[in-house]
Amino acid sequence: MNTKKTLVIGASEKPERYSHKAIRMLRKHNHPVVAIGNRMGRVEDVAFTKDHQPYQDIDTVTLYIGPAHQPEYYNYILSLKPRRIIFNPGTENDELMAQAKAAGIQCMEACTLVLLSTGQY
Repeated sequence: MNTKKTLVIGASEKPERYSHKAIRMLRKHNHPVVAIGNRMGRVEDVAFTKDHQPYQDIDTVTLYIGPAHQPEYYNYILSLKPRRIIFNPGTENDELMAQAKAAGIQCMEACTLVLLSTGQY
């Protein structure tokens, strides 16, 4: 199985949040997951903090924070050199997309949950 180490930005312990659902579904599909939230927390076996950790081998960054909160993450995301960034509905951001594309990072406006459930992740 081809697993893709994924960084979820905007993680939440609240089960109704899409970031929470994404972490659970990514784990169900056996993808390694690391996460950042606006406070410390845990979703199943994935603990998260608000610290920008220097993670290695990130394949995918999936965003669950709106464009207004993304600028503080620009340099961090780009420094991780992920293969792609998924802009979930409501997180679309032309400025970050332009920077990512200039750095050779694939950008997708898509829903992580849909990609996983349709086998396109």
